[in-house]
Amino acid sequence: MRVIVQRVSHAKCMVDNKVTGEITNGFMLLVGFTNGDNIDIINYMVKKIINLRIMDDDNHIMNKSILDTGGSILSISQFTLYADTKKGNRPSYINALNNQEAKILYEKFNEELRKYVKVEEGLFGADMEICLVNTGPTTIILER
Repeated sequence: MRVIVQRVSHAKCMVDNKVTGEITNGFMLLVGFTNGDNIDIINYMVKKIINLRIMDDDNHIMNKSILDTGGSILSISQFTLYADTKKGNRPSYINALNNQEAKILYEKFNEELRKYVKVEEGLFGADMEICLVNTGPTTIILER
């Protein structure tokens, strides 16, 4: 499982000119799954994300978690996180989990996150337009 965490002041996802999810002050997550991913990995990643101390404290030092600041999450499924470009110029996605299994894990991941914070979503498998303002900029890559 790979997750790109971006600290944002604003983020939204649109599909067919309709907003599917929008947040202010929190994390925009790009989420990808591979073979072998399971609930234990999801639980590990959820705990890591909600406890990441990359939100500013009163002294503008990254010292608080999203739990401390009451932030929200915009979660976007992104199978292309598993692109393999070692051969040629066209990426291979053979390492990305198949659509059916990935959707189940993505839904479970968001369900687990919702136990702690407000979560908005993109539309799994759709052609999405993502707009965000990355603050810092702060971008963290998590993998398990």
